[in-house]
Amino acid sequence: MSEPTPQTPPPPEAPEATELELAELVKQELEAIIPFSARINRGWMDLGGMVFMFTRAMRRAVTPPLALGATAYQIVMLGVRSLSIATLVALFAGLVLSLQFAYFLAKFGVQHTVGKVVILTLFRELGPVLTALTVGARIGSGITAELGSMRVTEQIDAIAALGADPIKKLVTPRVLACAVVLPALTALADVFGLVAGSVVVNQQYDIPYDQYFRSAIETASLMDFGGGIFKSFVFGLIIAVVGCFKGFSVTGGTEGVGMATTETVAITSVSVCLSDFFMTKLFLAF
Repeated sequence: MSEPTPQTPPPPEAPEATELELAELVKQELEAIIPFSARINRGWMDLGGMVFMFTRAMRRAVTPPLALGATAYQIVMLGVRSLSIATLVALFAGLVLSLQFAYFLAKFGVQHTVGKVVILTLFRELGPVLTALTVGARIGSGITAELGSMRVTEQIDAIAALGADPIKKLVTPRVLACAVVLPALTALADVFGLVAGSVVVNQQYDIPYDQYFRSAIETASLMDFGGGIFKSFVFGLIIAVVGCFKGFSVTGGTEGVGMATTETVAITSVSVCLSDFFMTKLFLAF
């Protein structure tokens, strides 16, 4: 007679499904909250660093000796070399804007008022914002790449070791140049956009040039033009400070330079749109 085979004990009971689901849910929430809070803290620290850098740069700007030569050089490098992209963007923006508004206004028989709409849109919003988004992306990324390369190759440390101030030598000229370049390019974009709009409505809807420009000039005021120029001045400061700060903060070699350049474009684009909203609210209150 064979002996009975021993029976294996039953496996331990698995925890209830609700407990497993709750534990997994808590784990997912923690994994989502901790990196997000870290990004928030980093964002606040970066914002404080940018404000501190801007304050130091403005203080160095009025401290002799003045960096006029370096500022003029940066105006040429950042502004003159951005004329082509600013002109192209303004031309096509004026063409599309005039064509769209003239098409819809023609349905109501008031296509002759298209100049009023185009000039207000260009002066108040499209001129400064489009210039800041396109030209600013080029300028900001270029500043970050240049200063980031100097950081990873220890050129900035060498400047400080020689007794010079890196903020006065590298940051102040770029901030002042951007504050001059963006308003100038915005004014140029307003003119080119307005002229391009007059051509397309004249060819498509037979609106005379004198009627187009007369309605535009009678509608726009100095406040409309000055508000857009002031916006572009603020946008220039934002682009320069973000680009310089990201360039000075580069770590990790050439890979870090590429990451900082990408972050600069993203931050400047969001900052331009956000600041444009608040400045528009401010101007509409007057």
